[in-house]
Amino acid sequence: MLAVNDLSITYQNNEVLDGFNLNLEQGEIFALLGDSGSGKSSALRFIAGLDAVTQGRVELDGHQLSLNGEHQVSPELRGVGMVFQDYALFPHMTVEKNIVFGISNQSKREKKERVKELLSLIGLEGIEKKYPHQLSGGEQQRVALARALAPAPKLLLLDEPFSSLDKNHRDKLVAQVRSILKKSQVTSILVTHDESEAHALADKIGTIQNKQLSIKE
Repeated sequence: MLAVNDLSITYQNNEVLDGFNLNLEQGEIFALLGDSGSGKSSALRFIAGLDAVTQGRVELDGHQLSLNGEHQVSPELRGVGMVFQDYALFPHMTVEKNIVFGISNQSKREKKERVKELLSLIGLEGIEKKYPHQLSGGEQQRVALARALAPAPKLLLLDEPFSSLDKNHRDKLVAQVRSILKKSQVTSILVTHDESEAHALADKIGTIQNKQLSIKE
């Protein structure tokens, strides 16, 4: 589903990654570990198309997204969803409106059905009319996950989505998110600095050290 070949990233003559290679099958969950500043989030930004690739190729479902900084598909056309550590929910919108925000070309009835389906998937049925401030941190993060899944992305990127939660809530949510991702069969990449979190969630783990990626099954 995802093929990243010989990806190199340079910011203002500072090489962040050199020869990053990654291949993931549909439904596979990959965790990316590394120290602060190692290039974990940079890799995610380049795969998402938020930054241009310096060197290398990114393909998703057989479609070329980036090639050596010359060919670049814009982020909104990539079929990639993102979940961030701060949830990024719109506080003035209900849960329902937050979830359907990224859906286009669907009728009102289809959107309502999609919201109902996703709330069932994340185990939060019946909260459509609530606002983010009425939810716990874990519930907000699950709604953020539902919103990212709403357009049916081919790839989901999660950038330290559990870091703002305490350990008890984090451990529970990690197990819930793994179950959700496996049920939805969306290929996913988790960026984290927590090794136990990576082992609990992922099928495959990679670590960035000295600008290189090493992968452990």
